[in-house]
Amino acid sequence: KMAFASAGLPQVKYKTVTRSQVWSNPCVFPKLCDEIEEEIGYPCFIKPANLGSSVGISKARSRSELETGLDNAASYDRRLIVEAGVEARELECAVLGNDLPKASVVGEISFEGDFYDYEIKYTEGLADLLIPAPVGEAIAYKIREMAVEAFLAIDAAGLARVDFFYVESSGEVLINEINTLPGFTATSMYPRLWEASGVSFSELVAHLIDLAMERHS
Repeated sequence: KMAFASAGLPQVKYKTVTRSQVWSNPCVFPKLCDEIEEEIGYPCFIKPANLGSSVGISKARSRSELETGLDNAASYDRRLIVEAGVEARELECAVLGNDLPKASVVGEISFEGDFYDYEIKYTEGLADLLIPAPVGEAIAYKIREMAVEAFLAIDAAGLARVDFFYVESSGEVLINEINTLPGFTATSMYPRLWEASGVSFSELVAHLIDLAMERHS
C-alpha cells in the first residue's frame, strides 16, 4: 500500500490496524472503531494483511459488523487493513518479467454476490472469467500500464497478478492488490491471461525458469 502510494498509484481509502489495537486494550478498541468510521466509513472491508484467497475478509456495513470483522481478521494476522468499499468491476492483469516486465491482456471476474469471497472463488459455477475483459481500449491500456508500475513499485520478480477496481461511473481505475504468487493451475487466471496474450502454458513455465535464472545469476 505504501509503495503504491509512493509511486502515485491510485487506491481506495485505507487504514492499517494491528492485532494489539483490536485485542490488547479494551479502552483502545472503541476509539479505533470511531477512527475507522470517521476516516473510512461504511461499507468497508476488513482484511488480514498477509493472506490470500479472501480468507478472513469480511464486509462491514455497521458498527457491530465492523467490530466482528476486526476480531475475526485479527485471528488470522497481526496486521490488518480496512478499506473503503466501492461499487466497481473487478479486473485483473498478469505481469511477467524482472526489470523489464510485460503485461498481459486484461481479464474480468464476473460473479453474483456481495463480494468476491472464498466460497465464490472456489465453488465451480459461481464466478466467470471474462478474457479479454469487455472494456474500452483506453481503460485496458491504462490497466496494463498501471500493472507494470505496481510490479516495479515493489521490485517484484518473475510473475505477479495485479487486481484492480474499475469504477465505471467515474472512469476511475484503482489498484486493489498485487499477488506475487498467483494461482498457477491450467484453469487459473494468471496462465489464462497469458494464453489469451499468445503465450502457452509450457512457454510461460519456460519463461519463468529463464527469469529465475536471470534474477539469481
